[in-house]
Amino acid sequence: MERKKWRTTISWHFDGEAYVRGYKLKDLIGNLSFTEAIYLVLKGELPSEKEKKMLDAVFVATVEHSIAPPSVIAGRAVASGGNSLHVGVGAGVLAFGEAHGGALEGAMRFIQENVEKDPSEVVKRYLDEGKRIPGYGHRYYKDYDPRSKRIMEIAKEIGFFGRYCQFALEVEKEIERVKGKKLVMNVDGAIAAVVSEMGFDWRLGKGFFIIGRIPGIVAHVYEELTTEKPFSKRLDEEKEVEYLGEKPRELPESYKRN
Repeated sequence: MERKKWRTTISWHFDGEAYVRGYKLKDLIGNLSFTEAIYLVLKGELPSEKEKKMLDAVFVATVEHSIAPPSVIAGRAVASGGNSLHVGVGAGVLAFGEAHGGALEGAMRFIQENVEKDPSEVVKRYLDEGKRIPGYGHRYYKDYDPRSKRIMEIAKEIGFFGRYCQFALEVEKEIERVKGKKLVMNVDGAIAAVVSEMGFDWRLGKGFFIIGRIPGIVAHVYEELTTEKPFSKRLDEEKEVEYLGEKPRELPESYKRN
């Protein structure tokens, strides 16, 4: 049989009926929570109650974190330019990067590739090579990230605190020992540990953050559209911008053509 260009195991239509991972979509509606449906499409099977609760905690932990992050600034600024909600939300998602949202993937990969190794040796190697260890350090949180603390508490309560979580905490301690200052395990590090415990591949890392944060971006863009005037996010050049370019100068005569 000739192999077709596009292949999928996620969903299909059989006899005019939509199926998701083998289940009728109409049977999922009203029976599955949104988190359960997300687990199903990502993992291919229905979650247990514990898996649902853990993933719920992950998404709630990422749903919103103030107006300051680049994704919210981008979303609101683009909406302020006279664009519709979906354009502003799209701009917000495109603002995710290694410094905002993208660290989750790196943290998952770091944990999954090093969990069987000695944390002290791993930390030493990374720091000796000048590499940043993803999932540690936060602009605001210096003693601990309250989101990470709660995620770890829930993981312990329902049985998702295993070797990945233990490794992540040991790395945090080792970084402090070597550097002489604490770099807290941030929410990316905590989520990376628990979703690794749940068996998710590190390449899904950014996906977890996108799924969790989009509702917050939608709320911000909607607020911008309904409570602010268009173009209200223009910078005040006198107060907010420092010009470091050339002083006013004349165009050379050789370039003047009129």
